Amino acid sequence: MPHVITQSCCSDASCVYACPVNCIHPTPDEPDFLTAQMLYIDPVECVDCGACVTACPVDAIKHDGSLSPVEQIFADLNADFYAAPRPRPLLAPPVPALQVRNGAQLRVAIVGSGPAAMYAADELLTIPGARVRIYERLQTPFGLARFGVAPDHQRTRGVTRQFEHIVSDPRVDVVLGTEIGAALSHHDLMAEHHAVIYAVGAATDRRLDIPGTELAGVGTATEFVAWYNGHPDHAHRSYDLSGPRAVIIGNGNVALDVARILTMDPELLAGTDIAPHALNALRHSGIEEVVVAGRRGLGQAAFTVPELAGLCSTPGVEVVVADEHLAALPADDPRARILRTARRQTGDRRIVLDFLLAPSGLLGQQRVQAVQFDGRELIPAPDGSMRVKPNGEQRTVPAGLALTSIGYRGRPVPGLPFDEATATVPHDAGRVSGVRGAYVTGWIKRGATGFIGTNKSCAQETVRSLVADYNVSG
Repeated sequence: MPHVITQSCCSDASCVYACPVNCIHPTPDEPDFLTAQMLYIDPVECVDCGACVTACPVDAIKHDGSLSPVEQIFADLNADFYAAPRPRPLLAPPVPALQVRNGAQLRVAIVGSGPAAMYAADELLTIPGARVRIYERLQTPFGLARFGVAPDHQRTRGVTRQFEHIVSDPRVDVVLGTEIGAALSHHDLMAEHHAVIYAVGAATDRRLDIPGTELAGVGTATEFVAWYNGHPDHAHRSYDLSGPRAVIIGNGNVALDVARILTMDPELLAGTDIAPHALNALRHSGIEEVVVAGRRGLGQAAFTVPELAGLCSTPGVEVVVADEHLAALPADDPRARILRTARRQTGDRRIVLDFLLAPSGLLGQQRVQAVQFDGRELIPAPDGSMRVKPNGEQRTVPAGLALTSIGYRGRPVPGLPFDEATATVPHDAGRVSGVRGAYVTGWIKRGATGFIGTNKSCAQETVRSLVADYNVSG
């Protein structure tokens, strides 16, 4: 296999359009693009030209001969994706160029500076003469690309190099330290721009409604991530890491990131841009074990296969999964292969991936001392899927730190409608319902789903709607 896409894939599809033989899938126009955990290179069709390597903003693509031992699993994952024939055209359909009347007069404001905002700005800059002004509440740009990616994922963080190139364009103005809705309103922005794109993300956590969440030692994984990444809103926090065990409730990629940071050798983080206060706390940590607990089975776990592969390759950390959970997976399931291989690795600290546990309470007096779970069991559903139901058992897991990790949630944007059920702004292809000149992209548009690069196709749709409206506005 000439080239292989590895863990740091951000799914922005730059490689898809660079490939001269259309051997990278899924492409943005294919139905499984938004649900794919990464992109994959066809080992039979790849002609070893290397165009994808140059195009990738996060250095995710390697020649098969340069894969490290822990990256070999990605050669299998790429090949497995094409085990069944995949019909495709000779070349991926090109993205049509934007056709804009008086493009040199177009002025657009973008609220937010994370990946969704950057991809929207990049799309607008394909219009000759168009100008973009980006408003960011913080003094540091790039949102979750800066404050949400784990510090040991340096290749993934490399996407900010692309963002820096975008904001260096002389047609882009970046206004930092300005909160829209407080310092300026939508009306104020529309006085100087033809349109406003809101790319404000999902700024809060989904909260767990069980007894004990008010105890000291209880927090959220997203807050913890912001803390170790030096987010100014969370730099004042402190975490007691003196106990031997932490519990993370939820098992998405953020949960695995936190578990890895809590257990890996802090000296491996010393060369990264982790916040100094967090590195110092981790150097004095007493945590020996992190339990990552999910409501459903291993087969329904929220983490991705690439993230699991990265977790299991963490030096000095043992990843443990009970036999009964592994037995529920098909033998050829990539998660089973990764976890069985991980059993060969031992370490001074360990991460326990546990399943079929629904949290029912956080126990303690002033601070958390344990997490109580209600047991679940898997049952087959009429449609062939597996569902969970209570089995009447309870388990109490002692812990000095408990972090919930059940996802991000959008919050209302001043002046825009808001759907509480989906925590998004109602829209039609990015057009905000009932508000002149307002558009949305990213998580506030579609909910907290997808990866960094998923925002690229999302932003393209929004910008096309904006341009279509601008063309008929007279």
